[in-house]
Amino acid sequence: MSSSHGSGAPAPHSSPARRPRVAVVGASGYAGGETLRLLAGHPGVEVATVAAHSSAGALLSQVAPHIDLGHDPVLAETSVDTLRGHDVVVLALPHGQSGQIAAALRVEDPDVLVLDLGADHRLESAEDWNDYYGSEHSGTWTYGMPELLLAEGTRQRDHLVAAREIAVPGCNATAVSLALAPLLRAGLLDPAQLGAVLPVGYSGAGRAAKQHLMFSEAHGSASPYAVGGSHRHVPEVLQNLRRATGKDDQRLAFTPVLVPMSRGILAVCTAPVAEGTSTADLLAALQADYADEHFVTVLPEGVFPSTGEVAGANTLRIGAVVDRRSGQATVISALDNLVKGTAGAAIQSLNLALGLSETTGLTRTALAP
Repeated sequence: MSSSHGSGAPAPHSSPARRPRVAVVGASGYAGGETLRLLAGHPGVEVATVAAHSSAGALLSQVAPHIDLGHDPVLAETSVDTLRGHDVVVLALPHGQSGQIAAALRVEDPDVLVLDLGADHRLESAEDWNDYYGSEHSGTWTYGMPELLLAEGTRQRDHLVAAREIAVPGCNATAVSLALAPLLRAGLLDPAQLGAVLPVGYSGAGRAAKQHLMFSEAHGSASPYAVGGSHRHVPEVLQNLRRATGKDDQRLAFTPVLVPMSRGILAVCTAPVAEGTSTADLLAALQADYADEHFVTVLPEGVFPSTGEVAGANTLRIGAVVDRRSGQATVISALDNLVKGTAGAAIQSLNLALGLSETTGLTRTALAP
């Protein structure tokens, strides 16, 4: 093979391209910790800074001993000074706390890629934000759900390429939106009578909430919460369904239920079907949307997912059936709320924004039972 350098002398070694430097804020929480765990094995980026609030000053090994970055950093204070100079900043902060620090970061460096794992930048409607969160709306960022097929025929993935501000979806919103959107777009469900009951693992409530739950209260008990349409993911789901269908006629009864498992969501979605709709019709509509999606699996007729099948994996699995006696569809989706529901979605979006393969650093393989 000839050399482009003429004399046959070996070509000079080119220095490897510098990997983007990432700062993770909120690393001592469930979402931030899971994102950090995935980034620790990501070949395309370098975790340069790990920050926290109440745990600042502690070693990473003291708050997250399962994460190995190859060194044991001290958790830095969460501040703009700490985050300055990074290529990517991941904000895993409680709702209402990302907006101010994100705005300050954008002023200092318009090119930094910021991913918000909280809710601050998900909603398009300031009225919806105020109604459910009761504070000032921080604005709307590019939504981090690559697989969502939009009414105009594009996918949300197209909007994430080269994005600089990404709002990572809520875990429950991902489970319900991706289960129902294809069927509503195909006209197979009654949009005014959508229902979703979601058994959710305790990590879905966040670390701070879990610390206040006694084991005796959680063990062997299922507890509904945010009943009666008050859960903050409701407007997010409806926003996704509007974007997927181009219509504003959806009504959703949404009930999450904490169950005694550490992670996972099983979204059991129901709705009346159009006359003559069969199970095969439901599965065909789901396959039409997701046949080429690496991280979404539509199951064969008669097969339904479980949370154990997706624990630790960046995968959403969906099964569907028509109950001919009741005239209702049952669509069941399962995901790991910490991976495909949060951290995995963040990594997918980060990969797209940085021009990397969307699957980099992620796996479809679940943890062993």
